[in-house]
Amino acid sequence: MIRGARNALLIALLIASQITLAVGEESKLVPHPPKGRGEHCVAATDIMRRNHMKLMKHQRDETVREGVRGKAFSLTGCVDCHAVKGSDGQPVSYADSRHFCRSCHDYAAVSIDCFQCHASRPGSEKPHAAQGIGSTALAAVAAYFQGGSQ
Repeated sequence: MIRGARNALLIALLIASQITLAVGEESKLVPHPPKGRGEHCVAATDIMRRNHMKLMKHQRDETVREGVRGKAFSLTGCVDCHAVKGSDGQPVSYADSRHFCRSCHDYAAVSIDCFQCHASRPGSEKPHAAQGIGSTALAAVAAYFQGGSQ
């Protein structure tokens, strides 16, 4: 009887240690993106994690189609607040695996194309794709998206 109880206790301890080990390993596997510089994000963390792509697409549509700039969910605002500095003290670009966006996107195997046109670090000289095309061409693009023609 004592031998059976001892074996059961050993099995229970072994299972408990494996569960504890698994939980510890999971925290290493799940991404832990660095915190932003501000006091708080433009929305709660859980909302941003689940919906940032929708919020940024909505902001993109307002910017591209209606010319509305400088709103809360702008890509520039995200990049400015969440810049990760490299060993040289300068913000790393999206090419660096330490970039804020990459911490989760690499984990989820999600490919993003934001930084093909936009700067991936604050203060970068990379212009937006539409900059410099002239107001006439920009008005024609805006009219096209609004269903008209110019």
